[in-house]
Amino acid sequence: MSTFYQSEQYPVVVQGETRKGGRAENQDTAAWNDTPLGFFVTVCDGMGGGPGGKTASMLAADAISKTLLATTGTENRVEIVRQAVHNANATIYAAMDADPKLRGMGSTATVLLINRYSAVVAHVGDSRVYQLRGGRKVFRTYDHSWVFEQVKQGTLTEEQARNSSQSNIITRALGHTADLVVDVVELPYLKGDRFMLCSDGIWGMFPEPDIIRDAATTRSLAGAVEQLVIHVDEEGVRTGNTHDNLTVAIAETTTDSKLKEPMRTSVKITLAALAALLCVSLAFNAWQWYRTQRMTPKVDPTSKIEQMAQTRVDSIADNLNDNLNEKMRQFEVEQAKQYKTTLDSILTLISNQKYEEAKQVVTAEQQRLTK
Repeated sequence: MSTFYQSEQYPVVVQGETRKGGRAENQDTAAWNDTPLGFFVTVCDGMGGGPGGKTASMLAADAISKTLLATTGTENRVEIVRQAVHNANATIYAAMDADPKLRGMGSTATVLLINRYSAVVAHVGDSRVYQLRGGRKVFRTYDHSWVFEQVKQGTLTEEQARNSSQSNIITRALGHTADLVVDVVELPYLKGDRFMLCSDGIWGMFPEPDIIRDAATTRSLAGAVEQLVIHVDEEGVRTGNTHDNLTVAIAETTTDSKLKEPMRTSVKITLAALAALLCVSLAFNAWQWYRTQRMTPKVDPTSKIEQMAQTRVDSIADNLNDNLNEKMRQFEVEQAKQYKTTLDSILTLISNQKYEEAKQVVTAEQQRLTK
C-alpha cells in the first residue's frame, strides 16, 4: 500500500511503497519524518539468513530516525547524517553481539535530509538515491558493489553490471565492518525536483532509463510510485516470481533551495565574452562620437566676404553639430538601455538556474553586435 506524507515544516512531500516481491519475507524498511534539521527519508535493505535481514534493516532505520529526531537544530547537517549512519552500524553490531543467531546480518542504507537550504544525501551499499529534474537524472549515488567497481574501471557497462550474476556482491554495508566509510554529499535543488530512494529490487529490474521514465515523467507522486512498483512487480511475476523485495520513496520539493548550483564553466566563458563585446561596442560608439566632433572643416578667412561666409558656415556647422551630438547622446542612451535590459535578463535567468536560456540570449546579443 502506498503512503503519502507532507512535511509541516519543510518544502517537500513524499510518497512511498514497499512490497515483498517474490520473496517469503520483506527485508526492506523505509521511514520518514520531520526533524529539527530537516525532513528525512531513509530506505534500508536488509541481508542475512533467518531473522537477520529484516532485523538489520529495521534496526538501521530506527537508529537513523532516533539520531535525527534527537538533534537540536544547530548541528552540522552533513556530519549528523554521517553520524546517524554510523549509529545504525553500531546498533547492528550490538544486536549481533547480544544474539548469536543474528550474526552475519547486515543492511544497506540511504538517507535524505532536506530543508530550505539544501538536501543532504548519504548511502552505504547498493540501495540508491536519484535526483530527478524535468524527466532526467541530475544526480545518482554510486553502488558499493563488486560489479560497480568494474564499471568504474571500464570493465563492465552499467547494464552488464545490472544483469551480472555477481551483482549481489556488496563491498560496503552496515554490519560488515566497524570502521565504516559513509558517502555523504550536499546538493542544491529546484522546485519540482524529485529525490528517489530505492532498494535494488527497484533499480535492478529494468534498464535505468525505464526506471527514470516511470519515476520522473509521471505527473503525480502517487502515480509515479504506483507506476514504478506495478511495472517492477509485473515483470518479476512474468519472469518466475522470485524477484527481490522492492521499496521506493520519492520526495518532491515545493520550492528552490537557498543553496544555488555553481555556474558551469561554459556559462562563465560565454558571459565573459558578452561583457567584452559590450565594452568594445561602447568604446567604438565613443570613438565615433569623438570623430564626429573633429569632422567639421575650418576656413581661413582672407576677406570680409569670406569672413561672412565663414560665420554662416560656422553657424550652420554648429547647428548640425549640436543636432548630431544630441542624436549621438540619444543613441548612446538607447544603446545603454538595451545593454542594461539584456544583462538584467541574463542575470535573472542565471539566478534561476536557467542556463540554457541565458546562453540563447547571449548568442542573440553577440549576433546583433557583429552585424
